Amino acid sequence: MTDHPSRPGSEAAGRPAAPRRRLAVFVTLVVVAVVAWSVLTIDVDAGRLMDLPARLLTSLRLMFFPPDWAYTGRAVEGMIESIQIAWIGTIIGAVLSLPLGFLGAKNVGSGTLASVMRQILNAIRAIPELVLAVAVFIPIIGLGAFAGTMAIGIHSIGTLGKLTAEVVEGIDPGPVEAARAAGANQLQTMRWGVLPQVLPDVVAFWLYRFEINIRAAAILGIVGAGGVGAILQNTLAFRRWDKAGMTVLVVILATIAIDYVSSAIRRRIIEGADQRVTAAEVFEQPEMVERGA
Repeated sequence: MTDHPSRPGSEAAGRPAAPRRRLAVFVTLVVVAVVAWSVLTIDVDAGRLMDLPARLLTSLRLMFFPPDWAYTGRAVEGMIESIQIAWIGTIIGAVLSLPLGFLGAKNVGSGTLASVMRQILNAIRAIPELVLAVAVFIPIIGLGAFAGTMAIGIHSIGTLGKLTAEVVEGIDPGPVEAARAAGANQLQTMRWGVLPQVLPDVVAFWLYRFEINIRAAAILGIVGAGGVGAILQNTLAFRRWDKAGMTVLVVILATIAIDYVSSAIRRRIIEGADQRVTAAEVFEQPEMVERGA
């Protein structure tokens, strides 16, 4: 006879075992040792660390009290260029990552091919945009926005391809089986059985990646890949703190606005339209009352 769920014995049986104290102490000591080793290795100066708040306040005062409001137009131009770099780079990553993500999903293709594709996507994702720009595209293409666009686009392929493959592996197999039972070939099965299920999440990932690429585009400009980062680099190099502050302010405001709009679009895509009906709408449409709406 099994114990009733409300009995004390059954609660004790279902309770997970307490962690071993020695193991917890050992893990804590290892973490503390790693932190101490890292601090000593990178030569952290406690005196400079204590001076950091005062130096930071000085920089903020020079940049923002007040910023050079007349420099707003130039900063906005650079921010628009960064947005264009991020947008084109995101489109490149989205277009190329979609088929690669399907190839990397084990439930819709060959297991060997999926494993190989996953490793390729991991390799692409492991190389930062900054390294791609400095080591690959700037030497080949030259300085400018095109190099930054290609660096962001290639890096986006790795991240978006991996996320797409994971979404595809979590689909409902029912529509796929129905498409195959109706005589659909592999391409038609992917189009009508898989793509409608994964597209909302995939598009949400594209928008989220666009937000990330906005920040990456601003950083790439510092190494000569165009955008607002180039303006920020020039102003800081010549100690034009007020112009740098105006540029940073434009970057912050533009990033907040884009994040807000993108988040709203992603919520709309994932959650769908609000189907709630208000009382006023019910009384305005008597036929809804008759149907029991």
